[in-house]
Amino acid sequence: MTSVAVLCSGGDAPGMNAAVRSLVRNGLQQGYQMLGVEDGYAGLIKGRMVALNSLSVADILNRGGAFLGSARSPEFMTPQGLHAAVANCHKHHIDVLVVIGGDGSYRGAATLVEQGIKVIGLPGTIDNDIGCTDYTIGFDTAVNTAVEAIYRLRDTSSSHHRASVVEVMGRHAGYIALYAGIAAGADMILLPEQPVAAEAVASELLRHQRAGKDHQLIVVGEGWGNSEELAKYLHQTTGIRINHDVLGHIQRGGEPLPMDRIHASCMAQYAIQLIAAGKLNELVGWRAGEYMSVPIAVGSAEIKPIPASMVDLAQVLSH
Repeated sequence: MTSVAVLCSGGDAPGMNAAVRSLVRNGLQQGYQMLGVEDGYAGLIKGRMVALNSLSVADILNRGGAFLGSARSPEFMTPQGLHAAVANCHKHHIDVLVVIGGDGSYRGAATLVEQGIKVIGLPGTIDNDIGCTDYTIGFDTAVNTAVEAIYRLRDTSSSHHRASVVEVMGRHAGYIALYAGIAAGADMILLPEQPVAAEAVASELLRHQRAGKDHQLIVVGEGWGNSEELAKYLHQTTGIRINHDVLGHIQRGGEPLPMDRIHASCMAQYAIQLIAAGKLNELVGWRAGEYMSVPIAVGSAEIKPIPASMVDLAQVLSH
């Protein structure tokens, strides 16, 4: 009997539970033994495995977070931690390990492949920054959460004729900022990939004010820089009253939207199909409307640039 284990790694993303549910039920359909690893790579190091069946994953489709637990594990990147993780894969007779996570999780998976462990990767990250796929599990829900929060904050800034500086998640990638900013009608969107001087932001803020806008919205991807310092600088430089808010981890939580549930379920099904076909050490993705996979060595090295057309659109719409 083929034994398939699944773990969630890194920051949790809405839809991870839907992916686990689909993996387990599709795996059982193939006759596989299904295991869950608790708390990501940290749990793999400690050998924390639980058997999963159809009832184990009942009623988790609409739950946020990761019911198996997720974690970032610096220990896993040490020789001792990696050795313990590999030893536990052998001890528990794991034939294939499915890793749900982002770029850091994929680098960890690639390290396991180098040690002879068979791996399949699923893109679970709200940042949508995995190069080998157009879409990552959790992105749609995170953007919707950000847009809803931004609109609530904008109501207040509009009432008091202020500008709002709202920081969203995205330490190295500006996808949430870009999509949420466009959807919320932002006047400026600041992205980690495109450094912009605070002086230029202040100049643009004044230009909007002269054009007759009595309230403005600036959406900042967290990797752009210190949004709190920016808000202080803008107030001191322009005299405009500024509201500053950091959305933080609310973007990770909450019930996953249908799009994330569907993509997660389909990607997990595709992963089981890859295992059944003996096509291992692959990363599952979604490109041009189709589910596909690429070798882990290729996919984990791909960089996903911000689409220039979307940036151009945001600039046009802000005028």
